[in-house]
Amino acid sequence: MTVRSELLQQSKDRLLAYMNAESTILKGAQSYSIGSRTLTRADLDSIRAEIRRLQKDCLALERGGNIRIQRVVPRCF
Repeated sequence: MTVRSELLQQSKDRLLAYMNAESTILKGAQSYSIGSRTLTRADLDSIRAEIRRLQKDCLALERGGNIRIQRVVPRCF
């Protein structure tokens, strides 16, 4: 297994975990109270942002990695 395929599998696993977390939150399990204490498990906006980032990472890895283009500006000193 190559490094790229390992990274892709790890990204897909994380993406699945975040999608499961989003599903759990949408079912009403984002926060709960016991007595006077309230526990909030996660922020839905941050989970959705991470899902979008992981989807982009998976697509980039499936396409062969990120293509980086650098521009060089010649300067005379």
